[in-house]
Amino acid sequence: MSIQTQITELHSTLPEGVTLVAVSKMQPIESLREAYEAGQRIFGESRPQEMCAKREQMPEDCRWHMIGHLQTNKVKYIAPFVEMIHSVDSLRLLDSINREAMKCGRRIDILLEVHLATEESKSGFSVEELREVIATEDIKDLAYIRVRGLMTIASNTDDEAVVAGEFKQLKSLFDELKQEFGEHFDTLSMGMTSDYPLAIECGSTMVRIGSQIFGERNY
Repeated sequence: MSIQTQITELHSTLPEGVTLVAVSKMQPIESLREAYEAGQRIFGESRPQEMCAKREQMPEDCRWHMIGHLQTNKVKYIAPFVEMIHSVDSLRLLDSINREAMKCGRRIDILLEVHLATEESKSGFSVEELREVIATEDIKDLAYIRVRGLMTIASNTDDEAVVAGEFKQLKSLFDELKQEFGEHFDTLSMGMTSDYPLAIECGSTMVRIGSQIFGERNY
């Protein structure tokens, strides 16, 4: 199916309240334009330089989400325009985003990445680390950051029970922390092409879908 058909189908079948992030990293600009013509506005990138280059070539009403690991020294490139950073996994990164957002005179929405997967290579706070950070560091005092919710990448396995368990664990943590952060804590980013229906069943409000829309990436 074409990119336009896939986008149209996803927009029509995703439940109300679930936001689609089209994962456009390593995709040619022509593919993003086709998705845009089909009504997609939110695009997810993992490299700041690539995001900046694509932004210059796309319409101004596109909304850009950083979904990949972000180095502190690269925050300055995207701080002027990025709508949401999904992959916040350290205090150093929180401080860097707050500092660069202050320079730009804007507030940046962020998600705290939680590591629940079995693979050690995946990044993010452990549940224990996140609770400790929230208990000892008042994130809410960072005036140029708004903590909107949590993000995770599930284990790369065909065992749905494992994946569902991770999603349910994150949803439970999300519900717990919502009492801490308040009404604007409203985004649970979990689910990709291979597992987004399961993620939605478990409470996801934002799914990150790439290969189902654009096909496999050309590395």
